[in-house]
Amino acid sequence: MKTVIKNGVLLNNNEFKQVDIEIEGKRITKIGENLSTEGSEVIDAKGLLVAPGFVDLHVHLREPGGEHKETIATGTLAAARGGFTTIAAMPNTKPVPDSVETLEALNTKIEETGHVRVLPYTAITVNQAGEKLTDFANLKLSGAFAFTDDGVGVQEAGMMLEAMKQAAALDMAVVAHCEDNSLINGGSVHEGKFSAQRGINGIPSVCEAVHIARDVLLAEAAGCHYHVCHISTKESVRTVRDAKRAGIRVTAEVTPHHLLLCEDDIPGLDTNYKMNPPLRGADDQAALIEGLLDGTIDFIATDHAPHTAEEKAQGMQKAPFGIVGLETAFPLLYTHLVKKGVLTLQQLVDFLTVKPAENFALPYGQLKEGALADIVLLDLETEQEINAEEFASKGKNTPFNGMKCFGWPVLTIAEGKTAWQKGSGQ
Repeated sequence: MKTVIKNGVLLNNNEFKQVDIEIEGKRITKIGENLSTEGSEVIDAKGLLVAPGFVDLHVHLREPGGEHKETIATGTLAAARGGFTTIAAMPNTKPVPDSVETLEALNTKIEETGHVRVLPYTAITVNQAGEKLTDFANLKLSGAFAFTDDGVGVQEAGMMLEAMKQAAALDMAVVAHCEDNSLINGGSVHEGKFSAQRGINGIPSVCEAVHIARDVLLAEAAGCHYHVCHISTKESVRTVRDAKRAGIRVTAEVTPHHLLLCEDDIPGLDTNYKMNPPLRGADDQAALIEGLLDGTIDFIATDHAPHTAEEKAQGMQKAPFGIVGLETAFPLLYTHLVKKGVLTLQQLVDFLTVKPAENFALPYGQLKEGALADIVLLDLETEQEINAEEFASKGKNTPFNGMKCFGWPVLTIAEGKTAWQKGSGQ
């Protein structure tokens, strides 16, 4: 059975063109004008932007072990609702996917319950404990996407160098949450104006930047692809920029919340504004936007981190770090960056599709004949309020609840099948 998307608006090199898209099986077979619909299911996309399915390389799905926060089923449905058709799941689960057995069990669960494609990260060290490296070669054979101890920076330089050497030999990436534990000081927010005013221990910017500085030099020595998670400080941006100029193979991502918020936006002791890395200063926020525009930062990732309301109600010191982001990323970025002229629509789409895919040599994020039919239809004209209670995710922890945005997904197609559709009840 063929499907034809009729009258969609395609964006190419900042130019809009009305086209039809024919899908057969899992792939796009034709893109053109006035395509035949005989014997096909027809989707009317008149007035809607047709874009490649979004790619998010930093997501927490919590399963196994944290199903009270999120499951693979709810997290991937949230992804589909946000227009994402490829997501990469971090390994901070219980058990950690640090062996062939745990990874294969995870892949089976993904296959059984996932609504969109999930690429599983595996840990750099056994149980993310920083003491013994995992079996990189066999984990790659079992489908590992890349290696990371996300949430826990690898503290010992010698271990990180050996990990990078092994990853480089396998042409795999080492992905890092960058934090020097000796500099955290029990902080729960950025060390800045907000922490000083509230008398809360702060996490200093140097905590992140010093780890990146160490790691880019290790990556150079190892010849490894090194990727920085959720970059947040101006010093970190400067370090990555310098490393790229030196020819080191380093890439970096930034989250929507670090692009759109800083410590000045925290309204009080609201734990929906508590994330790691924390919301930094206004100068850091400006450096992140500049870094994205000049190519220092390669793409955008959500760091979707669901928690229960009970966990988040424990106060700024004790509540877990993290906010959800899959279902609001595009509307927020479109409304606050594209409509305000900071980014072009083409740039935003690229930062969520082709850029993450290209940097990790993935065959996704493109809308062309022969490509997998991963597609999102977007309504750029209708303004709608973010309502956390309507999220597909179990996590409702967002600082953006109640904000009005444009640019909402209305239909997400993953490998030729409808993963989510507005009004479908999912």
